[in-house]
Amino acid sequence: MKNADKMKKIALLYWGKGGNVERVAQIVYKQFDPETIDFFDVPSFDLENLSNYKLLVLGGSTVGAEKWEDATTDNMWNKFFREIQQKDLSGLKIAAFELGNQVLYPGHFVDGLGIVEAEIAKTNASLIGQWPTEGYVHTSSEGVQNKLFFGLALDEDNESELTPERAKKWVGQLIKEVG
Repeated sequence: MKNADKMKKIALLYWGKGGNVERVAQIVYKQFDPETIDFFDVPSFDLENLSNYKLLVLGGSTVGAEKWEDATTDNMWNKFFREIQQKDLSGLKIAAFELGNQVLYPGHFVDGLGIVEAEIAKTNASLIGQWPTEGYVHTSSEGVQNKLFFGLALDEDNESELTPERAKKWVGQLIKEVG
């Protein structure tokens, strides 16, 4: 592989810091070739470097998803989405994974994926990485369309043992979609 082909082409951004989201972000990150991916929490990512990447992988949690639309200064996702809407994202692909709880919140399981999809739809970027709903037990989700989640859905509270294999398959799918 040429040196130019080895440049970082993928950035994984996650929020909130610490806890299950950060732990799962590490699991997803480790599925990629470390030579091709950078790892950031959302506030550490410099949006001026967007043009260095062809794929952004976003990771978050539906817990507190209503705060994503809350315009407080400490809302990292709100700030991120407002700022990327000011950029030219033509050619950029974005994929997302989301943590939720199917047992306690079966009517809102990974609703945050729906928020991500809606925010990405406001840009020139392409959302990739849809994931089948088969094998999940929930009643409703804003993160689903045509029996596909808008990204990888994970339930760390009830199915954490499935996360590594799901992450591996999903990342394999992303690599194929990005080319």
